[in-house]
Amino acid sequence: MTELALARATDLIRLAIDKAAADYGKPICVAVCDASGALLAFARAEGSPLRSIAIAQGKAYSAARMQANTDSVKAKLAVGGVEIAWFCDEKLTALPGGAVLKTAGGTIAGAVGISGLASDQDQAIANALAATFANGAA
Repeated sequence: MTELALARATDLIRLAIDKAAADYGKPICVAVCDASGALLAFARAEGSPLRSIAIAQGKAYSAARMQANTDSVKAKLAVGGVEIAWFCDEKLTALPGGAVLKTAGGTIAGAVGISGLASDQDQAIANALAATFANGAA
């Protein structure tokens, strides 16, 4: 398992908050967890919805545990007629906005969860962070 450093997680959080403000003019919550789904870092931008605290953390956890972006998990569940509750893990969610953080070599280092915007916007920011991470930036 590749370790995700706290400093790098904090950089990703700053990038996400700045991107949400620049692209959508709104505050968000951002969670970063390690590859096992354990929370590593979290931030709630001033004015973001309180419900987004748990949602962002759930999205990061779910992406890490399922080893897939949450929008992809949602699509696969719909195709298979499967419900997320069938996985017997009450912390899992298929809400879009979670992305796996992979190294350039494809090793999963952790995941990020975004909440506070529309689901597709949350996912867009999560995907941008994943691409930044894979490129070695942040």
